[in-house]
Amino acid sequence: MASNTNPHHSGNSSLKLKKGAQGMKISPRNLNIVWGNDTRYWNVPKNDTDSAELCQVSWLEVTGSVVGAAAAKSYEVGLSVSLNPDAFGWGNYPIYIMIKRGNEEKGKWTKIVINPNQKGPFEIKGRSAKGSDHQVEGSDKLSFGLYEVWSGKWKGGLKIHHAYIKEY
Repeated sequence: MASNTNPHHSGNSSLKLKKGAQGMKISPRNLNIVWGNDTRYWNVPKNDTDSAELCQVSWLEVTGSVVGAAAAKSYEVGLSVSLNPDAFGWGNYPIYIMIKRGNEEKGKWTKIVINPNQKGPFEIKGRSAKGSDHQVEGSDKLSFGLYEVWSGKWKGGLKIHHAYIKEY
């Protein structure tokens, strides 16, 4: 286990949304990963180029956020992921991507079932609803997460290469 007493990995919570044709990529080390500081459960990279690798968890929760989202825009949030050959626990229970603007109580949830036979990197994604035409305090924050916390079943072998945010 890592020497940090907090079992969870804390990413960069002050990322500024960078606009561009391809959107903004977010490295796994800039994400918040529940159980990410415990190498029995995750291997989180120390640099921006490597992937985070899920060893095994029954509580999958990976979150992030950026500031600078335009009020009247819609956004796609996704993760580029792959499964190791020995991956387990995928396909029987859905995972969810949540996207939330500012201080909304409810975000928009997208249900995804990962095919356990999927080869190579693939994307899992969700889309936000369009915001209002006027900006209110705190509404330029866009939060997102990847979750499977309800089944209690163990899963492993998922690699997160990066997250991304882009306008659509």
